[in-house]
Amino acid sequence: MQSSAYGASLAGGAFDLVHYVKQPQTILRCLSWLFSIVVFATITAEGYINKKEESETSCIFNKNDSACSYGVGIGVLAFLACVVFLVLDAHFPQISNAKERKFIVIGDLVFSVAWTFLWFICFCVLANQWAKTDGPEVAVAPDAARAIIAFSFFSIITWGILSFFAFGRYRQGVSEFDQEYRDPANDHSSPYPPTPYASSSGPTGYQQSPFSHNQEQPGEYQPPAY
Repeated sequence: MQSSAYGASLAGGAFDLVHYVKQPQTILRCLSWLFSIVVFATITAEGYINKKEESETSCIFNKNDSACSYGVGIGVLAFLACVVFLVLDAHFPQISNAKERKFIVIGDLVFSVAWTFLWFICFCVLANQWAKTDGPEVAVAPDAARAIIAFSFFSIITWGILSFFAFGRYRQGVSEFDQEYRDPANDHSSPYPPTPYASSSGPTGYQQSPFSHNQEQPGEYQPPAY
């Protein structure tokens, strides 16, 4: 049987805090978690302004409320996902079921790739809308807008690297199964152990019955003795 799956022993293991903190995935998730907080918190706090003659607020990115809502939504979901995957990474060595590990790794890979793409869209949209922004929005919160755009770009990098690590862990799991696991029913390279009744003499490989000398020859009949 395979001794490990997706980078950890199938038998499970104890939680190692030092090793967990030093893992590249843990550092990247913490950075992604921090970047998402900066994006959605800055948009929520300083991303909307209202003019004196207007009662409703408007987004600082060219008054496009959809751009601000998109940034907040992506940031909040990224924040929650980072927390979930941090917990799963801490619990991962204790999971002995290889199928559960596979589902976690695939989920990590799919989500990381998707959020890399969504952060790229967020960066392009916010940068484009900020370039078109004129009026009081430019003077009111220029630092906040630039910080939102910058940390959206940083999020592309961190989530992209997380996608790379997730793909590597998935390939590692697949290669471990292919190289180390063999179905005994289909493995013809290792012969079955010899039967304990095998004998070197005789074509059939079975030992001669201890009662063979007392058996009658075929075709001969001996009447019973009274």
